[in-house]
Amino acid sequence: MEKIPAYKDESLSFEERAKDLVSRMTLEEKISQMQHSAPAIERLGIPSYNWWSEALHGVARAGVATVFPQAIGMAATFDEELLQKIGDVVSTEGRAKYHEFQRKGDHDIYKGLTFWAPNVNIDRDPRWGRGQETYGEDPYLTSRLGVAYIKGIQGDDPKYLKAAACAKHFAVHSGPEAERHSFNAVVSQKDLWETYLPAFEAAVLEGDVAGVMGAYNRTNGEPCCGSKTLLLDILRKEWGFKGYTTSDCWAIKDFNENHKVTGSIEESAALAVKNGCDLNCGCAYASLMKAYNQGLIEEKDIDLAVYHLMLIRMRLGMFDDPKHVPFASIPYEANDCEEHKKFSLEVSKKSLVLLKNRDNFLPLDRKKIHSIAVIGPNADSHAALEGNYNGTASEYVTVLEGIREAVEPGTRVYFAEGCHLYKNSVSGLGEKYDRFAEAISAAEHADVAVVCLGLDASIEGEEGDTSNEFASGDKLNLKLPGTQEALLEEITKTGTPVILVLMTGSAMAITWADEHVDAIVQAWYPGAQGGRAIASLIFGDYSPSGRLPVTFYRTDEDLPDFKDYAMENRTYRFFKGVPLYPFGYGLSYTRFEYSKPVLAKDTITAGSDLEVRATVKNVGKMESDEIVQMYLKDVEASVRVPNWQLAGFRRVHLKPGESVEVAFTLKARQMALIDDNGNCVLEPGLFRVAVGGSQPDARSAELLGTEVPVAEFTVTGDPLPMKR
Repeated sequence: MEKIPAYKDESLSFEERAKDLVSRMTLEEKISQMQHSAPAIERLGIPSYNWWSEALHGVARAGVATVFPQAIGMAATFDEELLQKIGDVVSTEGRAKYHEFQRKGDHDIYKGLTFWAPNVNIDRDPRWGRGQETYGEDPYLTSRLGVAYIKGIQGDDPKYLKAAACAKHFAVHSGPEAERHSFNAVVSQKDLWETYLPAFEAAVLEGDVAGVMGAYNRTNGEPCCGSKTLLLDILRKEWGFKGYTTSDCWAIKDFNENHKVTGSIEESAALAVKNGCDLNCGCAYASLMKAYNQGLIEEKDIDLAVYHLMLIRMRLGMFDDPKHVPFASIPYEANDCEEHKKFSLEVSKKSLVLLKNRDNFLPLDRKKIHSIAVIGPNADSHAALEGNYNGTASEYVTVLEGIREAVEPGTRVYFAEGCHLYKNSVSGLGEKYDRFAEAISAAEHADVAVVCLGLDASIEGEEGDTSNEFASGDKLNLKLPGTQEALLEEITKTGTPVILVLMTGSAMAITWADEHVDAIVQAWYPGAQGGRAIASLIFGDYSPSGRLPVTFYRTDEDLPDFKDYAMENRTYRFFKGVPLYPFGYGLSYTRFEYSKPVLAKDTITAGSDLEVRATVKNVGKMESDEIVQMYLKDVEASVRVPNWQLAGFRRVHLKPGESVEVAFTLKARQMALIDDNGNCVLEPGLFRVAVGGSQPDARSAELLGTEVPVAEFTVTGDPLPMKR
C-alpha cells in the first residue's frame, strides 16, 4: 500500500502538513497561491480558492444572508457577549453557504471562509466615510468587541477554525479616502501605541485572529502592506503572530504607482513579501517570478508566505475528510433562518441610541395616536438599513413599514419622501424643495411626525466603493446633506411634535435638531430588521439602552485638520471642547441610580490589579437594560493622558426596584501610560475611577441630570516599566 503524503495525513500537525505541502510545489505553483484568486493545483489535489470574502455585519456580497446592524451600530450595544454571538451566527451562515457552493462547484469571490473582518481601525474623525465599519473611537471598546467578534467567527474547536477572521487595516488608517493610495499618515510613537495599535494587539494576543490585512496608506513613510516596522517587527516578532497577512486590494501596486517608494511592480511585490505580506489581494504578485529572476527576492521568502497560507486552509479543514470537520455538517437551512432573523432584530433594538427625549415625549401611546406622518429620504430606504459591506436580506423592514406594523388598526399612516438624500430635488426636472409641500401637509394632518434623515453608503463609505458625489466616501462636513435640515425646519414649524430618526454610520452636527425637535433616535444603519426595532422603541415595547461609541461634535470647526493623525483634541479622550453628545451617552425610558464605587483598597503597589464594585438600581417604572461603564483617570501623569478612558463595561437588565452589584477588575496595565517614546510605564500617584451609566464628564451630567460617582486610589512604589 502506497504511503499517503504527509500533507494528507490527518494524524500529523497542521504545521508539519503545511510544510510538507509547500515543499512539493514548484516555484510557479507557490506564487500562484499568493494571489487572492488562487488556482487549483490538480497534481497535488489542491482545489482553487478565492481568499476574498466579507463578513463585516453578516456574510456579505454572496447572496442572501442575515443582515445585522452595521459595525458602528453593533458597537453601540456595548455588549461583548452579543458580539461573540453575532460572530458565531455569521460563521454558521458562512459555513452553510460555503459548503453548498462547494457542492455546486462554485469557488467564486466572496464564497470562501476567510472573512476580511472585523475592521478595528479607530474612528478618530467623524468625517471619515469608513467609520461606519469600525467599533468607534475608543481603543478599549474596539479591542473588547473586536476580540469577541473574532472568537465568534473562529469558534472554539480545539483543532479546526469555524471560519478565519481578519483584523484590518493595519495600521493607522482612517482617511482621507480620496488620498489613501498615496497618503502618508504621520503619527507619534505615543499615539501609535496608545491609540492606533491596542485593538490589533488584542486581536492577535487575545483573539488569536487568523489574518491581518494591511492598509493602503503609508505610516511614517512605510507603505503599510510592505512595512517592516508593522508586519515584521511588531506583528510577527513583538506579538508573535502566527497567522497570515494580506494586502488590501491592489495596495501593492501603489508602492510604485502612487507612494513612489519603489521603481517597478517587481520591486513592489518583492518588498511586500520580504517585509511580511503573504497574500496579495490584487495583481502585483503575478510579477513575483520576474522579481525572482531579477534577484529581488529569494525562494525562502516565498516559501514562508505560502506556508502561512496553506496552514490557514488546513486549519479550515479544506484538506481533510469533511466527516472529520465538525462545521462541514452545518446544513444550508441554517442560513437566513427564522432564529437568526429574530436575533438580528434583538441586536437592532440594543444598538439604537436615544439622544433626546424632551419631557419624556417618548414612548408614544399607540391608543392615543390616530395619525402619524413618516417623512424623509430614509423613511422607506433599504440602503439606509444596510450600510456598506452588506449581504442581501430576504426581508427588509424599513421605518415606514415598521411603523405601519406597529400602530393600532385604523391609525392613518401618512408617507412623504420630503426631499432627496443629497440633491436639491427628488424629480429630475423638479424645482428645489419639490417634495416639501407634500411633507408639510402630511405633518399638518398627523398627531406626530417621524422624520427619517441622514446618510447611506452611497454617500458615506469607501473610495471607489460608493457613488459619492462629495468626497470619495468622506464627508466634507458634519451637516445633514442637501435640503434635509431645511425640510426638518419646515416640518417643525407646523407645530406637530417631531421625532428625528437619524440613520447614519457616523456622528452628525445636529445642533438645530437638538434645540427644536421633541425626540432624537440615532439608529445607525440598523440592519434588515431595523424598521421593526425603531418602531418598537417609539411605541415603548422596550426601553432603549444603546450608548454612543463616538463623540457627536457641534461642528467640524471644533476638530483639527482631517489629515492630521495626532490625537490632540480628538475623541472623548483628548477633546478640549464641549460635545453635543458625549461618547458613552444614551437615554433610557427609566432611571438608574449608582452607588459610589467601592475599591478593594485605596492604596496599591505598582503592578497590582484592583477590584472595583458598584451597585446600580432601577429607580424608574420600566424594566430595561443598562450599560454600566467604568472610567479611569491618571491624575498625576508626567505626560499627556486621556481626560478619562473607558476601562470596563457591562450590560445588565433590571426590573423596576431591582438592583445589582457589578464588579470590575482594573488591571495594572490599564493604569499604565504610554510615554512620548512609545514605552509603557506605570507611574505611581493618584488615580480616579468612576462607575455609572455614562462618561463622568460635565456634558453627560448636564444631559442626564446626574453626576457619575467617583472614587480615588493611590499607586505607590517606583515607576514600573510594562509590556506595551
